[in-house]
Amino acid sequence: MRRAALRLCTLNKGLLTPARGLTQGSQNPEKQNVFHILEACSPIHVNHVRDKLREIVGASTNWRDHVKAMEERKLLQSFLAKSQEGLPPRRMKDSYIEVLLPLGSQPELREKYLTVQNTVRFGRILEDLDSLGVLVCYMHTRIHSAKMSPLSIVTALVDKIDLCKKNLSPEQDIKFSGHVSWVGKTSMEVKMRMFQLHGNEFCPVLDATFVMVARDSENKGPAFVNPLIPESPEEEELFRQGELNKGRRVAFSSTSLLKMAPSAEERTTIHEMFLSTLDPKTISFRSRILPPNAMWMENSKLKSLEICHPQERNIFNRIFGGFLMRKAYELGWATACNFGGSRPFVVAVDDIMFQKPVEVGSLLFLSSQVCFTQGNYIQVRVHSEVASLQNKEHTTTNVFHFTFMSEKEVPLVCPRTYGESMLYLDGQRHFNSMSVPVNLRKDFLVEP
Repeated sequence: MRRAALRLCTLNKGLLTPARGLTQGSQNPEKQNVFHILEACSPIHVNHVRDKLREIVGASTNWRDHVKAMEERKLLQSFLAKSQEGLPPRRMKDSYIEVLLPLGSQPELREKYLTVQNTVRFGRILEDLDSLGVLVCYMHTRIHSAKMSPLSIVTALVDKIDLCKKNLSPEQDIKFSGHVSWVGKTSMEVKMRMFQLHGNEFCPVLDATFVMVARDSENKGPAFVNPLIPESPEEEELFRQGELNKGRRVAFSSTSLLKMAPSAEERTTIHEMFLSTLDPKTISFRSRILPPNAMWMENSKLKSLEICHPQERNIFNRIFGGFLMRKAYELGWATACNFGGSRPFVVAVDDIMFQKPVEVGSLLFLSSQVCFTQGNYIQVRVHSEVASLQNKEHTTTNVFHFTFMSEKEVPLVCPRTYGESMLYLDGQRHFNSMSVPVNLRKDFLVEP
């Protein structure tokens, strides 16, 4: 089982991988581009990666200083390039970073990452991936002559996260690695991997692809980023894959059910589901009953509300994207748990689009529901919207898609309305887009 999982996570052979054979405490903290995730005085989101990001953009740790810090960043406008041609090209290894999360060698970190089942909180991992992705992009775009970066780099999209291990141990060190794999004019794709120590070797457990965008020093408009030059056939393949990913996202968006009617096959699926819910005792389209082992989609919902305090802000004084992902994931996990009746395990995250920044002081409304099921798998959609204290109008900021696997077979989720039918088809599309065949996942996600 374990060998199958490791083969899966090394499918992306072009991705730069860290050196093997690292043991607990043996990593040299002075090594170039290596940062340890360490707890500092603030209880949330403060570690060496976050400290480095604050240093790069000149952000203050004190909320009362944020206006002054933003005013100082206006002076950096002169460092912005007028075109991409005016920027020096970079290599993939220029942005390569390793980050250590020493849960084993520094046990005092564990509580922040610990679940009641004695595993690692995946929501915390999402926060760390978000911070790492931003830092990787700053390594790619750094200007050696400037003390601070004139760019404001933010997460635009979580394209895909695939996991190949059911549980992470809170007693073994974790390591992240990442680098820029593709570059457009103002955007960058970042490939990241996560490893956990087993014996004397870090073994892969997660692959992630994020898309970041560069904006000017005031975060008001787009800014150019350094071009990327592949140096080997493997890097050329990674860059080509980045181009394909961009095309796939455009195609997926153009065929969205918000723009286009379902395909003939999808229409047949919905009609057959509708017929299966008609009461055979009556000759009526209005008389609906649930098939055996099924649940109405409308009964799978959970909701939550968050007040966005300054503590959860990012380096640009908006709410940290990793915090939004953690809260959405935790609500999605609870939804899958409540629906399936047993503990679920996340196997994939995809297509998280950051449509609008969340301001400090906003009210964050999260609504989660099961939109597709198959066998042991549960596809959960989490919708995020905000309202300010002054303006009660709600605005969508994110839509999150999580694929969970339950310990036992789960009920069929049945749409009752046309809108729910579209949610069902959208969930089916996201489920089918998993980069690993479902039958393989069922094999290696079993406990070894």
